[in-house]
Amino acid sequence: MHIGYAAGAFDLFHVGHLNLLRHAAQHCDVLIAGVVSDEMLREIKGIDPVIPSAERAEIVESLRFVDGVHLETTPSKMDAWREIGFTRFFKGDDWRGTARGLMLEEQFSEVGVEIQYFPYTMHTSSTSLRRALAALNDGAPHTSSDSVLAL
Repeated sequence: MHIGYAAGAFDLFHVGHLNLLRHAAQHCDVLIAGVVSDEMLREIKGIDPVIPSAERAEIVESLRFVDGVHLETTPSKMDAWREIGFTRFFKGDDWRGTARGLMLEEQFSEVGVEIQYFPYTMHTSSTSLRRALAALNDGAPHTSSDSVLAL
């Protein structure tokens, strides 16, 4: 049995997230989605999520092809592996060949985890959505109640 693990922030959930999880589910028997906690997003990426981690986890877990959610509270994917015991790790191919991707490949090869990359959805990303919202925010007056636009 292959237990798959696909991790991400899944903030501002979009079709790229959907594609990653849908493709991952087709390549394993059980799919666990790792949702990076708010604290880890601040520490690792230096960003404040728009959607809190508990809500992001609920959104991801509601997908019919996701069997469970793991909230990542440390920056190490090996910690997630120790807790879950997955045999396949899924990531967008924007990680392929990067320092972090190569490190993961080395670590996971030592414990028998296969990494499978899927095509990155180029036309959308949480970063591009943040930029678009910020541009809208810059052009229009808002109040503190406009929490979605107040990035």
